[in-house]
Amino acid sequence: MIKAIFFDIDGTLVPFGSHGIPQEVKDAIAEVRRKGIKVFIATGRHLRWIDNLGDTEFDGYVTVNGAVCLLSDKETCIFRRTIPQTDIERVIPFSHESTIPLVAVPLDGDIFINRIDDGVRHVMKLLRVAHIDVRDLSTLQGKEVVQMMAFGTEKERTDSGIFGKILTECEPTSWNPYFCDIIPRGSDKSVGIDKIIEYFNIPLSETMAFGDGGNDIGMLRHVAIGVAMGNADESVKEAADYVTNADTDHGVVNAFRHFGLI
Repeated sequence: MIKAIFFDIDGTLVPFGSHGIPQEVKDAIAEVRRKGIKVFIATGRHLRWIDNLGDTEFDGYVTVNGAVCLLSDKETCIFRRTIPQTDIERVIPFSHESTIPLVAVPLDGDIFINRIDDGVRHVMKLLRVAHIDVRDLSTLQGKEVVQMMAFGTEKERTDSGIFGKILTECEPTSWNPYFCDIIPRGSDKSVGIDKIIEYFNIPLSETMAFGDGGNDIGMLRHVAIGVAMGNADESVKEAADYVTNADTDHGVVNAFRHFGLI
């Protein structure tokens, strides 16, 4: 019996290029909630950047790839993990020497970037982010930071030494070739899921998750039933227990029907 379902947003609940959750998915989520199943978001986005869920109600939020977990009121934080200050102290001078654009995601949601190039503009358009402040990373001094993002190709990021020498207590996770999320080591969506189900006293054996990107692989393997969207990469599909249709082809609804949830 499934008692908790976790959803990625982009490419899962919300098809890329659309402005929100399709109505049939909203209706299906409402139906499973009426049956007593709790539904949660599990996203790489900070709460401040979640603006495409409309009026659909969720029982909680795993945000910034598991670094911050919130209840349905979006204010009660039941778990958070921040990037160590030693890493922040090293990344500030690195940002002055490197051409790699870096996004900082402080706990308070005052998200900013140190520079913008064409690659950043492409990703901002993909994520429907209309604006992001541009500031020097030195303004992070003394702040709690839950995530960063690094742009450029994987080779450019690797060659820069940002992970081997600078952010040594962090790890990258990626669902797009143009950038990667950088999270505190030991954080991912599966960790956030554990914190949520512990709070609600739900066993892992009664959980399900939906995802499409590389940063969803861990949670799809972790839950009892991992569902990959038809539009997911092959590596994501291989990690799942079930592959449903694409996000634009009734994927969530068909999976609900397949498992007898609606």
